[in-house]
Amino acid sequence: CPITGRRGKLSDARAARGRGPPSSPRSWSGPSSRRVAMRWLRSKIVEPLKAQLTQGISPSRLAAALALGAVLGVFPVLGTTTLLSALAAATLRLNQPAIQVANYVAYPLQLALYLPFFRAGAALFGGPQVTFTLSQVQAELAADVSGTVVRYAAANLRAAGAWALFAPLAGAVLFLALRALLARLPLPARRPDGRDS
Repeated sequence: CPITGRRGKLSDARAARGRGPPSSPRSWSGPSSRRVAMRWLRSKIVEPLKAQLTQGISPSRLAAALALGAVLGVFPVLGTTTLLSALAAATLRLNQPAIQVANYVAYPLQLALYLPFFRAGAALFGGPQVTFTLSQVQAELAADVSGTVVRYAAANLRAAGAWALFAPLAGAVLFLALRALLARLPLPARRPDGRDS
């Protein structure tokens, strides 16, 4: 029947329009690869970064981050405290912003204690008397980093040894004081599973 044949052709045309032409592999690979890339970015970078920024916000964990950041902030090797603080926070699962804030706040104290740590290291470990000044070391670092590091390596090791004797007691006192202070603030408490609420 001509009418039936015409209706059949119309149905076929509508079905063809509904289905559309088959998608090429390239049209599927673009959005799919973007989804995979976004999933990888979220799991490998965004979520770990978010965890670093939000973990350790209970009073005890925050006090530990601040105390450790302050103690590492006076480490008598110029230019290393930011990296040391970041590694400590990542290893101990402490709050990154808190430890870095304490590190930067302690910077004037690092400069003030720089030569005393060198003098204490010389007295404790039998090194020569300290004859240089902080401004001299800073100028030498600006001119030649590697040469300055090598030149003061032994003195730096003795100063780091003196800092290592000072750091545990100072860190413990700071931690106890900060924990008592932060306990008065409305911060999340620790859950029984050991995670921050």
